[in-house]
Amino acid sequence: MATASAVHILVKTEKQALELKKQLDKGADFALLAKKHSICPSKKKGGDLGEFRRGQMVKAFDDVVFKKPILTIHGPIKTKFGFHLIKTIYRS
Repeated sequence: MATASAVHILVKTEKQALELKKQLDKGADFALLAKKHSICPSKKKGGDLGEFRRGQMVKAFDDVVFKKPILTIHGPIKTKFGFHLIKTIYRS
C-alpha cells in the first residue's frame, strides 16, 4: 500500500490560500504560516500530517499527494474542509 508524508495549510477561503501561497513563493516559512493561519489541528505541528496511506484523506487531497511532484507547494486545493496548500515530503 502506498504511503506518503505531507504538510498542509488549511484555510476557509481561496483568497486567503492564494495570499499565503504568494508568501510561500517568496520564501516564507511553511511551518510558521501553518501555525499562524491554518484551521486544521495539525497547525500545532507546523501543518505536519505525518505518514498516511492512499485513501485515508479525501480524494482531492490524495490526488495531489500521490500524483503531483513532491517538495512542491500545490494549491489552493478545495475540499469539504476548505482550501489547502499542500507539500508532499515523500512517497513510498
